[in-house]
Amino acid sequence: MLPDNTRQAEFVRLYSLSVIPLRVVLPSLVWVLHDYFVTLEDEVRYVWPQKRTFGKFMFFWIRYYTILLLVFDVAQIHSFARKGVPNIGLCVAMDPTIRIVGAISLWSIEIVMQLRIYALYGRSKKVALFNGVLFAISIAVFIGLLMDSAKHRNINIASAMQYPLPGCPTINGGIRWAVWVPATLFEFNLFIFALCKSAVSTSARVKLNERFPLITILLQDNILYFLGVAGVLIMNNIMAVGTTRIPWFGYGPFHAALGIMTTRMHIHLIKFVGKDIDGENISNALDEDLRMPMPTFAAGGARPRSSLSGTSFGDDVESIADSSGLSIRTSSSTVGG
Repeated sequence: MLPDNTRQAEFVRLYSLSVIPLRVVLPSLVWVLHDYFVTLEDEVRYVWPQKRTFGKFMFFWIRYYTILLLVFDVAQIHSFARKGVPNIGLCVAMDPTIRIVGAISLWSIEIVMQLRIYALYGRSKKVALFNGVLFAISIAVFIGLLMDSAKHRNINIASAMQYPLPGCPTINGGIRWAVWVPATLFEFNLFIFALCKSAVSTSARVKLNERFPLITILLQDNILYFLGVAGVLIMNNIMAVGTTRIPWFGYGPFHAALGIMTTRMHIHLIKFVGKDIDGENISNALDEDLRMPMPTFAAGGARPRSSLSGTSFGDDVESIADSSGLSIRTSSSTVGG
């Protein structure tokens, strides 16, 4: 039995840690709802007119699953904060459940990003297979680490259950910090692919009608997104270690940030293509893989010749456009001619 002053100090510490996710999760939901209503007009204008494709399905899945996920987070944390609700069995069971529902969101986003990398590399089956295998390995390692963590969760929180805390004890450490490491490494792998493509792609540095081509926007968005997600995952890992001065904020900000970044990136690409790039407005610009395609230029059904024909620029444009079936008709002028 610990001395009274030690027990009191431990109670204050655990109580303070438990209150932080309780206070953070509701603003996270408000953040997601605010962003939803801010971007709803763009969704209606740019996404709703799109054909029923896999890309459109993934956009709606990620967008609305994020909202439901934050509602779940709020309901779970605030219901468990009620006196007498949490018990050790419920807390042990809820911990992997929360991680799994959050991982579903992350995995959905990673599928989308793999397809974008697949498009950037000219629909390379080798690239798709390589990333697909790494993706499967990251999921398998995540599940293995999660199962190991769940086995020891009972022991980790047993002593803390004696205190009247607002919810399950916020106790991290052990192997729990490593659960999100596989996803972090996989995101870094996708980031390297995008970075390499940006470094070697000629088309990313050539302007079309005084504007950078779509591949430039795609690469920029991908790189910024990967950096953003990597930052969120790294911060999540640091908080989960349990030995730093950064307290555990809960999964609310993590879930919100992933959903908002992905949907805004999607809408941004559609808005870019929807603008009058070559004299005409384009309304249907995303392919079934949720990749922003590069345009093939056609005048009277034929692709115009230019000084860029036969270069890597032409290869980049054609490979991505072919994967989507997008055709942008130009005016009588030709690019580079």
